[in-house]
Amino acid sequence: MGDGILPGLVKGLATTAKSLTRHTHTAEYPDVAPALPPRSRGVIALTEENCTSCMLCARECPDWCIYIDSHKEELPPTTPGGRARQRNVLDRFAIDFSLCMYCGICIEVCPFDALHWSPEFEYAEVDIRDLLHEKDRLGAWMATVPPPPALDPGSADPAEVAAAARPPRGSAGGSTGAAGAPARPTRVRRQPGATVPTPSAASSSPATPTTPQATSTTPQATPPAVERTKVMPAVEAPQAEAPGTVAPPSSAEQTAPIPVAEAADAAAAQGDSTQVLPTVSTDESAADDHDGGSSGSAGSDTGGGA
Repeated sequence: MGDGILPGLVKGLATTAKSLTRHTHTAEYPDVAPALPPRSRGVIALTEENCTSCMLCARECPDWCIYIDSHKEELPPTTPGGRARQRNVLDRFAIDFSLCMYCGICIEVCPFDALHWSPEFEYAEVDIRDLLHEKDRLGAWMATVPPPPALDPGSADPAEVAAAARPPRGSAGGSTGAAGAPARPTRVRRQPGATVPTPSAASSSPATPTTPQATSTTPQATPPAVERTKVMPAVEAPQAEAPGTVAPPSSAEQTAPIPVAEAADAAAAQGDSTQVLPTVSTDESAADDHDGGSSGSAGSDTGGGA
């Protein structure tokens, strides 16, 4: 057992002897200022011009240590006859660092970058009530906020930079954007009356360069309008007759007498049992034929009955 303790004691003394010869890494604060990383959470700084009193930071704070007061003021219209607008004016913005737990939620939810982290941490007070920093003192911390780190050279440009470098819509030219991509082709509308050149078979080959043909801008002659003075009569199409209906006779058929004998024979051939009456003429010259017509009607009655 003694053999195991002695080697371990010797190794411990050897390690202590090595550390005695090395330089110490302890920073003698406050004589030596510590080297803190640039994104250290020391104190929260305020940019008053960016604050719109949206109350997001105060609502999201888990400790309820942010106090905001504001009022609205009316702005005159910028154009004659325009409508007046209102805006929020910040009256008070205070953070109680005696309650703050330095979670950084208020900085993350701020939509207008009004709050920033500062690495300064030397703001200890004798009275705890002095840890309530108003907007004037919070604004003074902005001088200690480090600039944001540079972007990666291989990363894409921010949306604001890309939108500012993009050429306006409808502008011609081969300018390139911020990312080096070519600009969008300009859309050209065809003018009325212009003809589009048709490429020939020889010009479509890739070996020979094509030359655009000049488009004709001369408007084409239009024929004069034809005046129609003669009105053509409208021709009505014959209407289709429904099945089972008999068309009325025409005027020519009504005036022409139908022989009684032929009508009776046709009715008998069709098996019709109806009687066919003779046509009575109203003319005075047909008065002598009245007896002959009566005898003919009797014969038709006999034929119809048969």
